[in-house]
Amino acid sequence: MTAFKIIFPVFVLFILNFQVSYAQEKILEEAFDRAVSEGFSGVVLVAEDGKVLFEKAAGYRSFEDQIPLETTDIFELASVSKQFTAMMVMMCSEKGLLDLDDPVDKFINIPYPGITIRHLLTHTSGLPDYQAIMDAHWDKNQVAGNPDILDYLRRYAPPANFAPGERYEYSNTGYVLLGSIVEAATGGDFVDLSTAWIFEPLGMTATAIRSLEAKAAVDNFAAGHLQDENGKYVNANNFRSSDYTIWLGNRKGPGRVSSNAQDLLKWDQALYTKKLVSEEMLAQAFSPYRLNDETRSYYGFGWDLEPKSPFGKMVSHTGDNPGYKTIIVRYIEENKTIIILNNNAHKDLMKLVEAASLALYKW
Repeated sequence: MTAFKIIFPVFVLFILNFQVSYAQEKILEEAFDRAVSEGFSGVVLVAEDGKVLFEKAAGYRSFEDQIPLETTDIFELASVSKQFTAMMVMMCSEKGLLDLDDPVDKFINIPYPGITIRHLLTHTSGLPDYQAIMDAHWDKNQVAGNPDILDYLRRYAPPANFAPGERYEYSNTGYVLLGSIVEAATGGDFVDLSTAWIFEPLGMTATAIRSLEAKAAVDNFAAGHLQDENGKYVNANNFRSSDYTIWLGNRKGPGRVSSNAQDLLKWDQALYTKKLVSEEMLAQAFSPYRLNDETRSYYGFGWDLEPKSPFGKMVSHTGDNPGYKTIIVRYIEENKTIIILNNNAHKDLMKLVEAASLALYKW
């Protein structure tokens, strides 16, 4: 009788957990199947407490060659990369190599006074768009990197969009500068340091900041695809609008990290630990920035913030490169994670996010 009293509640809990897991998976399956029926190509991973609840791939690594996608395939992350750049800056700060409130011109020469590293991290710097400057003046037969971008910012010096700290405006320029600041503060190469400080220690073996040649050498690299005039999916590199990914192919900071869903889950789980930086530093990364007028801007260090979502504090980031749409969503109070990597610019990506969130919190 005593044994039955102990075993019975455990058995009931097992059945209830099974029912919850089954119901969650059913919601996810239905949403995933719906997206696939509407042409979604990519990988979806949903996890709780680091345990994978749902992981599936659909579509093609290469539409032209009809190579099916696998869950381990590697995607261009686009602006999801910014959270890694921000982490490199935070690690530099904790190593005593810089202070987040240091002026940018302590490390690099730019014609925009009064900007701090914190302004760059939070997209409150007011810097002009570097890509517009490069597009207007750069010889696109050459591949530009950060020194070229900084040179053109100094040479043409378009006016700032607003005073530092005045408002939020998403800035790829700011994250180029952050990549260069890491190099100036450390004396090392941003690409090599990212591998040595983040990817290797976390066992992110599929993750790197890859050159065009390095990506071409990866067998399971999922190409980005766009529809041509006939509605057929072709490699996004065939489109003129994608050229910037080639002639700006050496930029460091705003993008260029490529990875897979499993590695991003390793990254996500590491952010619940002190493996990279302290709890205090992470708290800053996930906190809003107070603007000059004392109102709040809800972008931290490489993360969009939603502190009052229906499911508790949420941090997330999207990425958008030609043919690619990516997103990572973290409900950090309950350690729930959604990762979606898409390689045919699917229009309804957020519907999958909504379905995954519903599955995580319905039960």
